[in-house]
Amino acid sequence: MKVDYDHSLHPWKLDSSRSVLPIVFEDKSPQSLLDVGCGPGTWLKAALEFGVGDVLGIDGVSIPDHQLFVPKGLIRQQDLTLAWNLGRVFDLALCLEVAEHLDAEWASMLIKNLTAHANMIVFSAACPGQPGYHHVNCQWPTYWQELFNREGYTCSDALRWQIWNDVRVEAWYRQNIFVAYRQPEVAGKEKRMVSVIHPEMLTAGWYSAHYAEACSSSLEASNSPKPSPKS
Repeated sequence: MKVDYDHSLHPWKLDSSRSVLPIVFEDKSPQSLLDVGCGPGTWLKAALEFGVGDVLGIDGVSIPDHQLFVPKGLIRQQDLTLAWNLGRVFDLALCLEVAEHLDAEWASMLIKNLTAHANMIVFSAACPGQPGYHHVNCQWPTYWQELFNREGYTCSDALRWQIWNDVRVEAWYRQNIFVAYRQPEVAGKEKRMVSVIHPEMLTAGWYSAHYAEACSSSLEASNSPKPSPKS
């Protein structure tokens, strides 16, 4: 299935990746990293700069060579609505502001594909009402947390609070980011991640009244939206 997305419409920068990855890596860089929905490769480039020698990006659309931040051979085109397997496991996987571009019926497939390729996954997806090009499945973190739980992963949003006030990082990452870990024995028993809106998302100026209304109604709901049972 072709996803309607044009990477040239996004102002790609390296500030976010160069600021977030050192925190994720802590004192030791992973040996391998997979970025699913990598776009032109800003996070791949930063990973290479921090010493990750084995990186690979997957994206659902073709990206012109002149837009790439990394060599063309490091990025593969793959339909993200289908099951796919690279035949290996990476030390770390990223999937950042990608899931909202896929229809809800493909959400569980995306998570299954991610968890098949890494035991640690840094994830971020647009919240309800968050504007953007082809945003068709905007959900609160608990929606994705439940899907990760089904695959034996726990989720923590500690990273979100570590970067919350870092102005070098784009606000949507600071609002939505969390980390999933393969821990099947306790998956689903961890606390639920909170639904929050970053102040900069509300004061950016390009958000409509519809966005504020969507946020308000969704935050007041007693239960977060539940993922589709379709696998």
